[in-house]
Amino acid sequence: MTALADEAIAAESAAAPVLTANELLAGGGARHTVAVPAEILDPADPVGKAGRVVLRPLVLADIQRVHRAAREDDALTSVLMVQQALVEPAVTVEQVNRMHCGLVELLLTEVNRISGLRIGRDELDEVVRAPMARACFELAREFGWTPEECAELTVGQVLMYLELMGRRRAAEGEGE
Repeated sequence: MTALADEAIAAESAAAPVLTANELLAGGGARHTVAVPAEILDPADPVGKAGRVVLRPLVLADIQRVHRAAREDDALTSVLMVQQALVEPAVTVEQVNRMHCGLVELLLTEVNRISGLRIGRDELDEVVRAPMARACFELAREFGWTPEECAELTVGQVLMYLELMGRRRAAEGEGE
């Protein structure tokens, strides 16, 4: 980013109202309807029936649970993320394992998008380990949140709040 863009973001952040804990946590409870095109649902019949599913964003507690469960198996990470995020229809891990790869890829892309995950799997693994615990500690200290409240945040929200804290601290350091 350029210095001018950084200044614009800092000015916008300073003018924005301070959010409440409930406002910060609201995104974790959202539901998103996602279209599943016919060519993805059944590649053998691309003009057949399309459909939709309802997904929820993954929160920090979900990502940590997925990480622990899939420690040795990268493919299981994707399966568990899709399974945890699917609200309608609710599916089992076995059912996700029986879906074709194109459908799982579409669903996983949407889960990542609505959860604020714009990073690759290798980076996700790094983010979830010890730095995530430190991030929660920093957020709890900054905003007075409980560990349960921090666990309800999506990974994207955690990263955004940490970035905003860092920019605020940098701006305060410049003003001294």
